Formats: sequence, C-alpha cells, structure tokens
Amino acid sequence: MTKVYIGERDNVEKALRRLKKKLMTLNTLQDVRDKEFYVKPTEKRKLKKAAAKKRWQRHLASQQLPKKLY
Repeated sequence: MTKVYIGERDNVEKALRRLKKKLMTLNTLQDVRDKEFYVKPTEKRKLKKAAAKKRWQRHLASQQLPKKLY
C-alpha cells in the first residue's frame, strides 16, 4: 500500500501530486488499467507486433538523411 504523509504546511493538492507520482513510478496505476478488461492472447500479440513495427519505423526515420529544403 502506498502512503503519503502530509506535514503541517502541506496542502491536499501537493499530497495528491506526490501520490500520483509514487503510483506512476511503481506502475500501480498502469497495472490496474491493464487488468480492467480482459485482452485475448491473440490481441496481445497483435498489439505487441504493431508496437514493434512502429518502433522500427521510427528508428528507420531517424536514420535517414533530412530532405533537401530547396
């Protein structure tokens, strides 16, 4: 369980920001979102393959020379 302690000078908004930051670093929030709906194994594979393809396209784009500007 993640806890955030509030001092005398802290307000609720600061505490919420700190809590969100802790949850993001622990990937707790992402795990909850992932488990919210069931995703079939074939769909998982399809999403992974699409993400890999997108990463590869970005890699290739970064390796190309810039287009001439004339």
